Amino acid sequence: MLDLKWTYHEAKFVRPGKTSRGTLTTKPSWIIQLSKTKKGNTQFGYGEVSIIPGLSLEKEEEIVEVLQWVKNFLFLPHKRLLQLLDPFPAVRFAFEMALKDLKTGGKQKLFNTDFTNSEGKILTNGLVWMNDYDQMLKEARVKLNQGFKCLKFKVGAISFDKELELISKVRNNYATTRLQIRVDANGAFSAENAPYFLEKLSKLKIHSIEQPIKQGQWKAMANLCATSPIPIALDEELIGVHRLEEKERLLDTIKPQYIILKPSLLGGWEKCEEWIKLAKKRDIGFWVTSALELNLGLNAIAQWTSTLKVKMSQGLGTGQVFENNIASPLYLNGSNLRMKKNAKWDLPRIV
Repeated sequence: MLDLKWTYHEAKFVRPGKTSRGTLTTKPSWIIQLSKTKKGNTQFGYGEVSIIPGLSLEKEEEIVEVLQWVKNFLFLPHKRLLQLLDPFPAVRFAFEMALKDLKTGGKQKLFNTDFTNSEGKILTNGLVWMNDYDQMLKEARVKLNQGFKCLKFKVGAISFDKELELISKVRNNYATTRLQIRVDANGAFSAENAPYFLEKLSKLKIHSIEQPIKQGQWKAMANLCATSPIPIALDEELIGVHRLEEKERLLDTIKPQYIILKPSLLGGWEKCEEWIKLAKKRDIGFWVTSALELNLGLNAIAQWTSTLKVKMSQGLGTGQVFENNIASPLYLNGSNLRMKKNAKWDLPRIV
């Protein structure tokens, strides 16, 4: 017999996280515990519902109601239950995660790969958050000194000329053979001024830019992807696109160079694998990025990513942004994400 319980966890940022949508100091998460009792023995599987208010499809105030609904309908076939959770991607991913954990023994080892066996690594980019000029430059230097070979700059907080100057200063000290630079606009540019900004950025040998304009402008984004001197990666554009036919239509209309996969925003591994299959068929590249999950969700995303045999830098270096994160075997060794051998998780029994 299956049962579902949960507890709220408010993640607190070590330093405020600035984006073009505002500044984050805390972020809501729910740890869910799926249990199965058979012949007096109870096994547990854990998942994480992680949302970013204003970006995730779910609203914070409706999460508990959705979890209660899941609890009441656990008698349904799991595949059907997951389908019904399509409108709630973060809850869907948490349930998918907990089911997998329960199936694999409740030890948070969800897949069997070199990475999960503490023998492999995942190359990860260093994230430079929006801030004032001096702080962004300082953070970039810290990341470079730590050994990161790919930096991602979030832009839109200060004037474009100052951001250009900042990235230029970094590029002038590090050739493309040593450092890959990515830019994340989070939709900060307009369709009218984006071509000008992209042309200026292209002089700095930028690898790619994520979501230069706000999502939902398919025609404008298609024009940018066709003419931009910098490869464009879709990020927020994918949120809320559930049906396979709609995914095909989006990719065939916009024709991006890359897509960014965030399981908590897109509905989990299965949904992301649909995107990957469609992207590969169209010679569109991809990489996986966390969406500010706690280490529980980050672990699930990283382990799944290790099954994809990816070689380029992924966006999985966010485990250190919270001061009250869950202790985990994940750790960064320079630009490489690794797992400690035989490390134990300290997850709560939710009663």
